[in-house]
Amino acid sequence: MPEPKKKPQPRRLNLEIPADLPATYANFAIITHSPWEVFLDFAQILPNLPKARVRTRVVLTPTNAKMLLRALQQNIERYESEHGEIMLPPRPQSLADQLFSTIRSDEDDTEGNGEEEGLTDE
Repeated sequence: MPEPKKKPQPRRLNLEIPADLPATYANFAIITHSPWEVFLDFAQILPNLPKARVRTRVVLTPTNAKMLLRALQQNIERYESEHGEIMLPPRPQSLADQLFSTIRSDEDDTEGNGEEEGLTDE
């Protein structure tokens, strides 16, 4: 009589994090890719400074990058279930919006008064 197949046991990974491993703070990331690799460049942007310095670069295979994406999604979902939804700041305006947001067009002058060009009550 054949023996029943045993379920494979999950492998355990013994992960060592050195006590002197420096943590890198990043508030900006650039993600690029080639056909073979995905590059994650982490940087710090400081107020009133026109440039940012990349502090850490992580290079992944596309498969590992997709697995990281899934792991991040699962962790964000767990975090939000414990601590509430993470609110994102509003998207920054484009440079054109920043420069010209105070300029009103002729069309803006008719907004809110019930009049629309090309329509009549006749």
